[in-house]
Amino acid sequence: MQTGIHPTAIVDPGAVIGDGVVVGPYTIIDEDVEIGESTVIGPHVHVASGARLGRSCRVHAGAVLAGIPQDLKFVGEKTYLYVGDRTVIRECVTLNRGTNASGKTVIGSDCLIMAYVHAGHDCMIGNHVIIANSVQMGGHCEIGDYAFIGGLSGVHQFVRIGRYSMVGGISRASLDVPPYVMAGGHDAFRYEGLNIVGLKRKGFSSEKITLLKNTYRLIFQSGLLLSNALEKVRSEMPLEPEIAEILEFFSAGSNGRKFLKPFNN
Repeated sequence: MQTGIHPTAIVDPGAVIGDGVVVGPYTIIDEDVEIGESTVIGPHVHVASGARLGRSCRVHAGAVLAGIPQDLKFVGEKTYLYVGDRTVIRECVTLNRGTNASGKTVIGSDCLIMAYVHAGHDCMIGNHVIIANSVQMGGHCEIGDYAFIGGLSGVHQFVRIGRYSMVGGISRASLDVPPYVMAGGHDAFRYEGLNIVGLKRKGFSSEKITLLKNTYRLIFQSGLLLSNALEKVRSEMPLEPEIAEILEFFSAGSNGRKFLKPFNN
């Protein structure tokens, strides 16, 4: 496929542009940028130094990729933004590159990042993630594979959102969201049950869904302290990979992190 760069676009000679890349009108691509083959970049996009875009991505009008972190500790160190293959970045999205904390911001493959989304420095977003319009993520957020974040939500810095989970629209996501669940709320951001519809759509069996449901019933509805509830899960539930993942999620966040609680607590 032939590469096509609009005559009004400004592309630094040091940028590495793959075969079949299309660059739209008035787009600016800085030095030290790499763009994978067959990626299409729309008009009025700024791809700043340190951006690494994969193959067959689609970047729509007005997006700013690898912008300088909005972090007072950032002093110009060399950092990066990595975007995987086939990810779609819609209008006016801003994805900041990393800081010295990790050196990079990462967006996975096959993601859909809708209009006006902001991902702050050092965010780690997995594969097949959907982030709806106007979601704002602070620095150091972690979003697991196949997660969905509803529109107009704010995700507090350092918050982790587990795989296959769903955050409802207009939520104030200030707490860690473990895998496979739904969460929502603005005044009180809390657990809303298992993400059953999402899990069924991804091919989870009824038996697996029941296992996950029983696991979270122990964690959130047994009345036990979290540490005791997790020990009960270890002793009573079959250690399927999904259960091990849930236990690891809580274990990895045991150092002072705050997790969701159910609405009836």
